[in-house]
Amino acid sequence: MKQYIFKRLISGVIVLFGLSIFTFMLIHFIPGDPVRIMLGQRATVEQIEALREELGLNKPLVTQYLSYASGVVKGDLGTSLKTGRPVSTEIAERFPATAKMAVASLGVAVVVGIGMGVLAARWKDTFIDNFIMTLSTFGMALPGFWLGLLVILVFSVHLGWFPIAGGTGFMDIVLPAFTLGTLMATSLSRLTRAGMVEVLSNDYIRTARAKGMSERLVLLRHAFRNVMIPIVAVIGLEFAGLLGGAVIVEQVFNWPGIGTLAIQAISSRDFPMIQGTTLFIGAIYVLVVIVIDVLYAILDPRIDYTVKREGV
Repeated sequence: MKQYIFKRLISGVIVLFGLSIFTFMLIHFIPGDPVRIMLGQRATVEQIEALREELGLNKPLVTQYLSYASGVVKGDLGTSLKTGRPVSTEIAERFPATAKMAVASLGVAVVVGIGMGVLAARWKDTFIDNFIMTLSTFGMALPGFWLGLLVILVFSVHLGWFPIAGGTGFMDIVLPAFTLGTLMATSLSRLTRAGMVEVLSNDYIRTARAKGMSERLVLLRHAFRNVMIPIVAVIGLEFAGLLGGAVIVEQVFNWPGIGTLAIQAISSRDFPMIQGTTLFIGAIYVLVVIVIDVLYAILDPRIDYTVKREGV
């Protein structure tokens, strides 16, 4: 397992290296001059050229990337062109808000999604099953920004139960967590239902029932445990996406997280911040995938990550 994790870390570093090159080249094709945005339209040519030289933006792209990459290796993600602060500091300040929303949203998704999936599988081909599947299909078709605006309109504007946007307290997180959690729960419920239906048709499930085991134990101890691997994979990747910043929902609720930071960086052509947030999100995905692989071995001891040579 240690050897496998080490190899995955090495491949993760290669992925992040490729991501950094792709992002660096892509953002330089974005229309607009960050220097002109910083100085305003009334800036003179001399002022623009002086600031561009100060920031190193007048150097060849290869030189700029090598300078940036050497800084990343040392733990320096650069300095924001907009605020003049270190990119790593800005990300560190925004990450707790994103993590708080990610954990709350994941909690809603797991409880609602898995619960609905198990219930639908238990009552397969009944009204309950059809209702849950129809609801999940409808939920998967809902745009995140539309659902966010709808819950703000209902629960904030008309009912006045929750703040509209802008804070990071408990009451402020309810609506964003409900919005993201509901969107995640729709796909999770369908995955859980499909896995449970397949497992419940196996012989060992019928044997457990024939022995007089309660339906609750049959569902949780025998059936649900055997569908955990694909569910864990989906939950892990969804959680990584949330930690990377749910951009649209954060914008709708004015949530001060990584997603909002990335959007602000793109709108202001803040190259170091765009690169920093992209690398940060990529690193989260790499780490989460490794954690998921480790959880596979814990959930199913039959999984073997050792590489067997021929004849050994």
